[in-house]
Amino acid sequence: MHKIVALWAVPRSTSTAFERMMRQRGDMDCLHEPFGEAWYQGEDPMWHRFGPGEVTTPGLTLDTVWQDIQRRAAGGPVFVKDFPHYINHMWTPAFLVHFTHACLIRDPALTITSMYAKWPDFHEGEVGFPEQRALFDLLWALNGSPPLVIDSGDLLENPHEITQAFCNSVEIPFIPEALTWEPGGDPSAHSWWDGGSFHGNLAKSTGLTPQKRKYVELSEMPDRVRQVYRRMKPHYDHLYAHRITL
Repeated sequence: MHKIVALWAVPRSTSTAFERMMRQRGDMDCLHEPFGEAWYQGEDPMWHRFGPGEVTTPGLTLDTVWQDIQRRAAGGPVFVKDFPHYINHMWTPAFLVHFTHACLIRDPALTITSMYAKWPDFHEGEVGFPEQRALFDLLWALNGSPPLVIDSGDLLENPHEITQAFCNSVEIPFIPEALTWEPGGDPSAHSWWDGGSFHGNLAKSTGLTPQKRKYVELSEMPDRVRQVYRRMKPHYDHLYAHRITL
């Protein structure tokens, strides 16, 4: 089996932009949240807000997704971007050993407000920080060293250097040309969810280019959003303390 590089992120963390860069490389089979598709739209969806009339896909399960990833890895290297909370019941050593792991984090003030803008009725179980921290700690315990942690703010401020550090960590070649691409195209090419409605800005982008770090003000947010933020922030801080620095 060839290398399977897994980027374990949280929703709204600029992870699909990172995935776009990995696709631009052209040397890996790149998968967009394959476990998430089964979690949300499989034959037996697991998301908290599922109701009658939502999309389901016969034959699509977390197990069939894992079988497909292994089949792809038998033919060549694979990159998977996904969220740990979809598969926390699958985290056995026998499963985790197949991956080369990295984590992408982002200030929950940014991720949660972005999620709220798209999904005002989002469920706290879809936010992902507790499971990301739990996986990080488990991998550290199993391997004796922590997986690489990238902070989204650092990535956007220094995309060239942070991407190079990522490539060195997961032992793949650094391809600077992959950080730029032509704008345009159908947003649905970036996601199986709602025609790519979350990724309109990505479709118009031209690459991972340096940006100023963003901040948001939570005082105008509903109480529920601020409460979720307070519960998520300690998990983010835990990984932030171990992020890669230049």
